Amino acid sequence: MNTPNVLTVLRILLVPVLVVALLEETANGDVIAAIVFALASITDYADGYLARRDGLITTFGKLMDPIADKLLILAALLALVSLQRVEAWVATVILGREFLVTATRMAVAQQGVVVSAAMWGKVKTSVQVACVFFLIAIDTRPTWLDVLVYLTVAVTLASGVDYFVGLRRQLREADEAKTEPVAP
Repeated sequence: MNTPNVLTVLRILLVPVLVVALLEETANGDVIAAIVFALASITDYADGYLARRDGLITTFGKLMDPIADKLLILAALLALVSLQRVEAWVATVILGREFLVTATRMAVAQQGVVVSAAMWGKVKTSVQVACVFFLIAIDTRPTWLDVLVYLTVAVTLASGVDYFVGLRRQLREADEAKTEPVAP
C-alpha cells in the first residue's frame, strides 16, 4: 500500500462522512461537508500526481481511483438532490454518463484496450468538483451557480461523446492492426 493508494482509500472513507454531514441536521453541517468534499477532492489530484511523479502506478490505483472519484461526486449529487439543491435530471445525466463510460471502460479493458483519460475527462472532473463544491457550500442558487450547473451538464456530455469517439477510433485501429499482413 503506497501513498497514492492510501489517499484513494481515504477518499472512499470520506464519502459517508460527506453524506452524513450534508443530510444530518447538525450545526455547521454544510461547512463540514464543504471541507470534507474539498479535502477528498484534493486527495484525487494528489494521488494522481504522486503516482505519476514517483512511478507508483498500481493495478489497485488504476481500478479504485476512478471508482473513488465517482463515488464522491455521485454520493454528493444524490444528497444534494435529496436536499433539493440540484435537480434530479442533472444528477441523472451525470450518473448516466459516469455509468456508461465506466462500464464500457471495464468491458474493453477485458479485451486489452485501455482508454486513457483525455483532456475532456479532466476538464469534466474539474468542473464537476467546482459545481458540487459550490452546491454544498452555498445554500441558495444564485444565477452564476445555475450557469455552472448547466455548464457542468454540457461538459459532462461533451466528455462522454469525446470518450466514445476516442474509443471507436482505438477499436478501429486495433482491428486494423489485427488484419494487417505480417511482414516476413
